[in-house]
Amino acid sequence: MRSYFSYEHFYVIYCKFWELDTDHDFLIDKENLIRYGNHALTYRIVDRIFSQVPRKFTGKVEGKMGYEDFVYFILAEEDKSSEPSLEYWFKCIDLDGNEVITRNEMQFFYEEQLHRMECMAQGPVLFEDILCQMIDMIKPENESFIMLRDLKGSKLSGSVFNILFNLNKFMAYETRDPFLIRQERENPTLTEWGRFAHREYIRLSMEDDVEDASNGSAEVWDESLEAPF
Repeated sequence: MRSYFSYEHFYVIYCKFWELDTDHDFLIDKENLIRYGNHALTYRIVDRIFSQVPRKFTGKVEGKMGYEDFVYFILAEEDKSSEPSLEYWFKCIDLDGNEVITRNEMQFFYEEQLHRMECMAQGPVLFEDILCQMIDMIKPENESFIMLRDLKGSKLSGSVFNILFNLNKFMAYETRDPFLIRQERENPTLTEWGRFAHREYIRLSMEDDVEDASNGSAEVWDESLEAPF
């Protein structure tokens, strides 16, 4: 039933989980998740995810995320424009749980981004400058803090979260990655998740084809060696 299930989406989610689950016990920990997206996320946001503030884990193993929990995470991470995603990340950034995101809370998460940029010899963007940019993007009712309804009323909310804890997507946004811009123009009806899933499905399928071809070549070579005997 295409209205409810997409094999392409399932395949991408399962492969992503399998890549992180190195011991294949169907559970992943903080160190596994920090490798997601080529180490895109900060330790501070991963800590918040594992504190189970945005969503309680369904598994019963302490400090471990199960497959169902990972599904919620990846959907939130790859489509930050959806309301469930905005609620998920809002809870992560709202450290004191008072239902507003303050300057200090945003600075707490951005500090690690700034440090990572410096380590990578990237030109660091100071928090004062980035704060002005985020306020301009969201246009909150009160510029002293950001509420959930402010985020839901802006089309750029996802970029704000990327600025705070996903360095790869932050850099892509800052440089206006031409590949992503072209992909959006070619598939204007797709959601962020739909574009991500389609792109990853093609990549994973190509990797499988290369692996199958390599294995096939090996089998032919083995047969040719054994034939004379």
